[in-house]
Amino acid sequence: MDNTVKVFTGGAITVNLLRTELESIGIHPIVKNLRQSGASAGFPGGTSTSVELYISQSETEKAEVIIEDFKKRQEENK
Repeated sequence: MDNTVKVFTGGAITVNLLRTELESIGIHPIVKNLRQSGASAGFPGGTSTSVELYISQSETEKAEVIIEDFKKRQEENK
């Protein structure tokens, strides 16, 4: 796999919603949950909004519209 880029950071539920949308267009993101990783290792780390979503750098153009639309909807729902 080529280089990955972080495209979103938020809570687990929000990140998983975006992950699902990206998967629907054939992109398979990587979810990195910093809080869960720390707890698994036996030490506290991260916060409840420390979940990051990464995609392959080669797929950023394909994902751009989905990500921007998702962020816009999240802002509207605040």
